Amino acid sequence: MPQATYHFPRGFLWGTATAAHQVEGSNTNNQWWKWEQDGHTNGTSGLACDWWGGRWREDFDRAAEGGQNAHRFSVEWSRIQPTPDTWDEDALERYRTMLRGLRERGMTPMVTLHHFTDPLWLAEYGSWETEAVVPLFEKFVRKTVEALKEYCTLWCTLNEPNGYALNGYISHNVAMFPPGKNNPKLAFKVMAIMIRAHAAAYRAIHEIQHEARVGYALNYRSFVPYRTWSPLDQLSVKTAFNSLNIGFPSALATGLMRSPLGSIKVPEAKGTQDYFGLNYYTKDYVTFDLRKPKTLFAHNFFAKDADLSDNKFMANEPEGMFDGLKWIVRTFPNLPIIITENGIEDADDHMRPRYIAQHIHQVWRAVNFNWPVKGYFHWSLVDNFEWERGWTQRFGLWALDTETQKRTKRPSADLYAEICKENGLSSEMVQKYCPEVFDKLFPV
Repeated sequence: MPQATYHFPRGFLWGTATAAHQVEGSNTNNQWWKWEQDGHTNGTSGLACDWWGGRWREDFDRAAEGGQNAHRFSVEWSRIQPTPDTWDEDALERYRTMLRGLRERGMTPMVTLHHFTDPLWLAEYGSWETEAVVPLFEKFVRKTVEALKEYCTLWCTLNEPNGYALNGYISHNVAMFPPGKNNPKLAFKVMAIMIRAHAAAYRAIHEIQHEARVGYALNYRSFVPYRTWSPLDQLSVKTAFNSLNIGFPSALATGLMRSPLGSIKVPEAKGTQDYFGLNYYTKDYVTFDLRKPKTLFAHNFFAKDADLSDNKFMANEPEGMFDGLKWIVRTFPNLPIIITENGIEDADDHMRPRYIAQHIHQVWRAVNFNWPVKGYFHWSLVDNFEWERGWTQRFGLWALDTETQKRTKRPSADLYAEICKENGLSSEMVQKYCPEVFDKLFPV
């Protein structure tokens, strides 16, 4: 049996990622809370993981004890600016305390400034459907970064703006994200406005903190043609890829946002990223299907023999991670890359160990090509409220009992801790936690 370790560069960031609404609890002043109360989600967030009540301390302790040297979390706009004319200094102090907590535990913070949630007052204005949000977001960013800059230099302006626009404004069967509209042209407009807001935030942050590193997190999905020989399937892959993946990155690279619905010039966005944030979970096979006009004739599905998650929500397709990294390196040469999310829903932890090992192996492959991958954030530290799917999906290294707030360590938490402490993935780890993929990761 071969013995080896895939080591990562010194200083590599190993962490987990969370989002304010999903872990804080009692976030009653944003559009997602209202969306829950109106019955659009599978249950309600409630106390979530009770981080606003202070339980972030014990979870940060668990992360630090598990060898993690970084953590990505988001701030809640509606807490910091509860009305258009008021700022909550106590909320900002709580976030400062959290950041100090990370620093005291030897962990590098990454702060996300917008992770899907908008204050109710902003929703009444039309949220990201109106250009007026750009200066409002910039004002919020300036206030927040000024307050937190002592403890953080790594910023993520927007989490998955493509996901926000597509899930909120293109609903084929059921409304997923608020506001639950089905208007592709409006989705295109929202995306363009979010790009402008990102550019404004990028410049504002650098004005306040010259040493800042600023980016955003893209929801990247890998697509491959079902029939590799078929020009129609190849066209469908291109359509699917451009619909989800290309709009935001194209604007930041060239100042021109491209999509199947058209292009729009956003010159102020060109060059406004210091790293590329990649959220990768799964891969789709795509074929051309005349019965699917709503998806521009692209039919997406998982492989017949796919290694599927609990709710068949995603497939374990680690090669898609490498494909995404290769696309970034080729499209944005020399731009540092941070994997800002990667994980799997798996309540009984039967799948997560091999998912982690196989995906981290693909990250190592990229690093071994000298591609500039600087960190990996697993989603997530503890089970949290998964948006419209509520508590039906369990992504945590630690399980959460929502009734008692008790945390229970899953075996994958121990695997990830060994990876973080070793700064690498060893054959002994794979043999111990997921021997079923040993031959794939350490072939003879």
